[in-house]
Amino acid sequence: MADLLVLLLSFGVILLAAEYFTNSVEWLGKKLNLSEGAVGSILAAVGTAMPETMIPLIALLTGRGHAVSQEVGIGAILGAPFMLGTLALCITGIAAMSFPVGGRPRRVMLIDPVTMERDLRFFLIVYTIAIAAAFLPVHGLKVVIAFGLLAAYAVYAYQTVTSGARLGEEDELHPLYLARRQANPTLWLVLGQVALALAGIIVGARFFVTSIENLSTLFGVPAFILAIIIVPVATELPEKFNSIIWVRRGKDTLALGNITGAMVFQSSVIPAVGILLTPWILNPLALTSAALTLFSVAIAFATLVRTNHLHPSLLLAGGFYYVIFVSTVLADQSSAIGWYLLTLPAAGGLYLLHRRHQGRLRRQESEA
Repeated sequence: MADLLVLLLSFGVILLAAEYFTNSVEWLGKKLNLSEGAVGSILAAVGTAMPETMIPLIALLTGRGHAVSQEVGIGAILGAPFMLGTLALCITGIAAMSFPVGGRPRRVMLIDPVTMERDLRFFLIVYTIAIAAAFLPVHGLKVVIAFGLLAAYAVYAYQTVTSGARLGEEDELHPLYLARRQANPTLWLVLGQVALALAGIIVGARFFVTSIENLSTLFGVPAFILAIIIVPVATELPEKFNSIIWVRRGKDTLALGNITGAMVFQSSVIPAVGILLTPWILNPLALTSAALTLFSVAIAFATLVRTNHLHPSLLLAGGFYYVIFVSTVLADQSSAIGWYLLTLPAAGGLYLLHRRHQGRLRRQESEA
């Protein structure tokens, strides 16, 4: 009970600090006059990914049990891209199908195709390289790959910051939490809130990792499974609900950029750290999650390249891949058939949402 209480409290600290961090990096983007793509794909994405970033770092750098800490670290590293490339995209697709624009349902996502294509292409390349590094026989070669991944993210960040339309004055932000009454807080206040939030995330992540390790031992569940499923859903998915708010406002580039930008960061910088701090040997479950992630994102990327559009219903497929993996993990712990049957209602629900959206579009066309 003590470990569970610490887990919940540390989770609360992480979420509160992440909220402050996200608020401050949005203001930082405004202060630095960055493009909408840069704010969505760099600042907001890295900001909302910070809790998920700190947990594997804390696990690998300060974990008490070497083997268990590596399980937590690698599970959290791979869990983030998997959750983002499947479940988070699915939730965004559902939101896009639920919120009309100008009183009419979306036919396509209202995105900047250049920004989205760049994000998805970078992700597919760097994540494939990061996973392929696990098969290299010499760790020295893996280290070279790690620095290559860091260089790739630097290129991505530069291209994102130097392209796209600037955020205008009409882009409203919530008041800075440390200066709620100031319409235009100073840069130093913004940076101070960034530092304070980052410190809170680090402290919360330290206690979170310790609780995960203890609960893994107590219940006899592999720490890798807890890390790859619980950690990203607990620490990053709540922040990705920002994308729902942006979708409701018709800002789909920010909404998807918040996810795809985090995917690039979590598939390059964080795996690079994992490669440098561990032998980077991936078990079959890890490889399964990576394969499903790449498949989900590759379909979206191929559709975007071919049609220059993304349909909201296409994003729903990611939710099905997520359920498949969770069922696979749970099947290792109990009866396989029962857990795989869970995929049927999930698939049926996603299909019904797709059909409902298509019906609304057909009614819209007939009325026009």
